Amino acid sequence: MSTNAIVEKILADAQAEATAIIEDAERKASETLADANATAQTQRKATEDEVAKKTQSIFRKKEADARLESAKIHLLEKRKAVDSVYALALGELIALSKEDALTLSKTLLEKYAEEGDELFFAENFKYADEVSVLPVIKTRNITVSSQRLPLDGGMKLVGKVADKDLSYGALLATDKDLYQAKLAKELFN
Repeated sequence: MSTNAIVEKILADAQAEATAIIEDAERKASETLADANATAQTQRKATEDEVAKKTQSIFRKKEADARLESAKIHLLEKRKAVDSVYALALGELIALSKEDALTLSKTLLEKYAEEGDELFFAENFKYADEVSVLPVIKTRNITVSSQRLPLDGGMKLVGKVADKDLSYGALLATDKDLYQAKLAKELFN
């Protein structure tokens, strides 16, 4: 074999080996790229799923917050309506006729007054003179004060043991505590 033939043989073998190495490298690069694409797709899908779950969670929380806020507003409006009913009732009590005011005062004094109490009328109570001569005043030895108090109608008993606020506002507040749920149910059903 001649030198040229040997050189050509070595070059051909080197060319074949270089081609094989390049093909192997290209195959490995192609496999690596395919693996990387598959991994990227898997990670992308996982990220998309996670984003979708978080988005749904955020929407559910926002919906729950909106429902809660709506319920709060609704309840506040119901309370305002109930409060307006009691405000109207207070106005009606303050404007009671003489006969009704005397009947109510007599009933309250008979129920709550104790021997020796002192009676104070509200500044806006119109029938203090008439109530002052009710029989219960004498029988229970109630002292009627000339001092008027800034109450929202009605009167107040000051006793040795306890004071009793019989103002219309206090009576309505007690009624409201007892019956506002029932009233709200009747108003809003």
